Amino acid sequence: MGQQYPKRLIEVDLPIKRISEYARREKDSRCGHIPRLHIYPAARPVAACRAVVCAALWFDPADPHCPTRFVDAVREQMLGWTSHARQILLSEFTRPRFEAARKDPEIFLDSMELRNALLDFVADFSKWENGTNREFLATSRALTTAANEVLNGAGSSAPILVDPFSGGGAIPLEGLRIGADAIASDTNPLALLIEKVALEYAPTYGEQLAAEVEEWSKAVNRRAASVLSGYYPNADGGTTPIAYLWARTVLSEAPDEHEDPVEIPLIRSMWLSKKGTLVALRWKRDEKQRVMTESRVVSYANGNTIRVRRPILEVFFPTSNNEVGKGTVARNAATCPVTGFTTPAKSVQRQLTERMGGASDARMYCVVSTRPGQSGRLYTLPDIRQEECYEAARIEASRRFKEVKNGYPLFPIETLPVMSGVFNAPLYGHASWASLFNARQLLALTTYVDLARERILQIYETDRDYGAAVAAVFGLLIDRLADLNASLCVWQLSTPNTAHVFGRWALPMIMDYGEVNPLAGAGGSPESAAWRIAASLRDIANMNGKPAQVMRCSADDHVMPSDSVDAFITDPPYYNAVPYADISDFFYVWLRRTIGDIHSDLFQTDLVPKESEICEMAGWDPVRYKHKDKEFFERKMREAAERARDYLKPNGIGVVVFAHKSTSGWEAMLQALVDAGWIITASWPIDTEMASRLRAKNSAALASSIHLVCRPREYQDGILRTHDIGDWRDVLSELPRRIHEWMPRLAEEGVVGADAIFACLGPALEVFSRYSRVEKASGEVVTLREYLEQVWAAVAKEALAQVFKDADTAGFEPDARLTAMWLWTLNAGAINGDASPAEEEEADEEEETKGKAARAKGGFVLEYDAARKIAQGLGAHLEDLDHVVEVSGESARLLPVSERTQYLFGKEQADAPTGGRKKKAAQMDLFGELTKAGTDDTAWSEKTVKKVGETTLDRVHQAMILFAAGRGEALKRFLVEDGAGRDQRFWRLAQALSALYPSATSEKRWVDGVLARKKGLGL
Repeated sequence: MGQQYPKRLIEVDLPIKRISEYARREKDSRCGHIPRLHIYPAARPVAACRAVVCAALWFDPADPHCPTRFVDAVREQMLGWTSHARQILLSEFTRPRFEAARKDPEIFLDSMELRNALLDFVADFSKWENGTNREFLATSRALTTAANEVLNGAGSSAPILVDPFSGGGAIPLEGLRIGADAIASDTNPLALLIEKVALEYAPTYGEQLAAEVEEWSKAVNRRAASVLSGYYPNADGGTTPIAYLWARTVLSEAPDEHEDPVEIPLIRSMWLSKKGTLVALRWKRDEKQRVMTESRVVSYANGNTIRVRRPILEVFFPTSNNEVGKGTVARNAATCPVTGFTTPAKSVQRQLTERMGGASDARMYCVVSTRPGQSGRLYTLPDIRQEECYEAARIEASRRFKEVKNGYPLFPIETLPVMSGVFNAPLYGHASWASLFNARQLLALTTYVDLARERILQIYETDRDYGAAVAAVFGLLIDRLADLNASLCVWQLSTPNTAHVFGRWALPMIMDYGEVNPLAGAGGSPESAAWRIAASLRDIANMNGKPAQVMRCSADDHVMPSDSVDAFITDPPYYNAVPYADISDFFYVWLRRTIGDIHSDLFQTDLVPKESEICEMAGWDPVRYKHKDKEFFERKMREAAERARDYLKPNGIGVVVFAHKSTSGWEAMLQALVDAGWIITASWPIDTEMASRLRAKNSAALASSIHLVCRPREYQDGILRTHDIGDWRDVLSELPRRIHEWMPRLAEEGVVGADAIFACLGPALEVFSRYSRVEKASGEVVTLREYLEQVWAAVAKEALAQVFKDADTAGFEPDARLTAMWLWTLNAGAINGDASPAEEEEADEEEETKGKAARAKGGFVLEYDAARKIAQGLGAHLEDLDHVVEVSGESARLLPVSERTQYLFGKEQADAPTGGRKKKAAQMDLFGELTKAGTDDTAWSEKTVKKVGETTLDRVHQAMILFAAGRGEALKRFLVEDGAGRDQRFWRLAQALSALYPSATSEKRWVDGVLARKKGLGL
């Protein structure tokens, strides 16, 4: 079976609950981490990266193969934390262990106590604030050195960590933090520039760069004002505008209009602010309550000039939600406030397409200002001066549109492609990147580009190395301004402030938007961007680490030599989760104009090179990416995994982060790793997404990212082991034991549901992947897919035993077992909270239709393949349970109890529930998202149980419906006289369902109501 190596800490344990808590807190607070330099898709939270890197590079001191030298080093370092001065740096969870060791140092002679102390240290170190603490840094680097000397000999250089999909650079940065030599590589120029700043320039020039960018930001607005102030006038009364609210417009297509057409401002919400004093808009009305209009001659971007009737708005201060009317646009159809006629979405799309997206000829409907010495925002209608100044900007931008500067067109006129479901703004006429900005935004951004270049060139001419660093940082600053100064920036009611473009990694059409005044020094200004960038630079500099090496190369053709790397830790793309290269073009076009000549190696092409990017793209853009289909992605990912195994040392460790939303995606990634010669030894779920993330609220998302821990399946000389053949019977007998040992450990950490299923993959796959192949007695080779079916079955059985607290689950019928397991799977990370209007609008256009019909009906939705595997693992078949489960396309829906009335009570009593329509609940699917079943306050007409249900689940559901209908006497008869409540399985199942139904659902309330009757009925 090859060489036995001492296990790494990550292969035996990880304090995932505490790490996840720090990761969530860190991302929601947006501390001074890498995203403050520049955002990048799927940025890893530092807490997760730091903990994983530490636990991957350090050995488990309790492992019998762990060298004594490392155990001694761990003991020495952990005893150092028993001093009072160091203990005060520890969390309340960790402190008791070290306090006990202070009183009795021999505690750490116990290897398990030493392991737990090291795990506590990893958890505390993962906290953001501890990343620059000298005590934590000294200990972590000492442990890294000790582990490396065990592997590579005394006096050897630091261990080498490679991340071939390094993106924003968080994983390599954490390698540097604990003393490793980090190598970051990518093919995306934007990613490489971010990495060069974070991993090369910040460790070398951090404080100097921070001071440089702050000094420039203080002086730049005086220079910028000399060019731009005529376009951003101050308001009357000494107030300073900080933002302007705009609505794209269309002409009402109401029939039989003999007057001038009505120009409809496309406003999603009439609210202006829901923070502090409530502020909203309403239509100004005459004495007959008709919406008043004013006649205007308007010039549109398509060259048309037309007289229109413009509805008049006014600002007011509501005292309740009922006073605020609806906006004019919903699902991109526009309702005229004057006539009430709704212009359909297709017509809205056509009109905006004719006007190149309608950003530059939109209607300014509000000016948001501040007054010196006065807190809060002021909301006023724009006056004629504000409109005239913008019109002057529009004329100037039009005059300069064909201007060329520094070898590039002044404005980014490069083509913006349509990408189904991702780039939807082009469907409305946004054909170039420049069209995403209104005229004034284009003038402002190009002005700041000129001022940044002026400073860059001054420095570059005298010091090319430092000048290149300054250029990179200033390029990122311009990108931040572009991200906050485009016509896709939503006005956030809860802040209130302008959001940035990439609330999610897509370019949806936004009908109304907020424009920042960059001269005001508020959010979206150079001062604000510089402050954030400087904070990040200083934080990286304060860790006193050495620079990393940033390489431009593809993961499947990496330049590292064979057997040269100690750790391979990466977060690869997930099929078609994010179109990294195409999204990067938004930033690339501005970077090229700002620093294209300074960093010419990164900016040689008009747009980001896309050929070598390993993503599945055919579904988004079948014209440009026909060849980048599922097979392309899987082949390239397998080649990347093979290349990584080749350059990793035989005793090295690998960690692959994955969070794909489908079972097929998981199977493909696992297949790639196994085929590439990896043994998967552990898997850990860590929460890595912001609770506030847009995607988390209304679409499929695993609650955690799963960190798969891998080892090369090689001999000590680096040759792949190809003759280790496993016996299928032995593998099958070992699998349930592994799952039985692992599931309680996960439950202790609060890991349940889908997260637990995928967290079981590590120990389950170690049994299978340690062999080059597994054969049945007949000699037939067992496929990974076949084995994973067995894994799902083992997990389902173990989970069911936990749900029923080790009761005999064999006594329950298949429908009860499936329902309990289904709800348990969905139980991880149910996300509460309504989507904002902006989020709802983003979801409206080009929304994925997979499972849409099932979700709209309510119930509890799983991916079909996952549901099939769960059922099969429990000895059930979905096709035999159509009275409990509805299959539609690639989704399967566990029916809400309210839809089972006809089945349970007979056709004549199957009237639908009554009650007011409630707001649609957030969708939850396999990865922690579900639809609220039923509606609150539902009521049925009288129910009579003509026949007691055949299964325990049927009887529990019958009782729940009787309770919901208020039929107390009928419920009593059903439970006592009909005998349903005399079966203890009934109450065990009801108790389990009470724990499994989400708290917000009617089912939860109903089953709890039934349980409350038990004692009173003497049952």
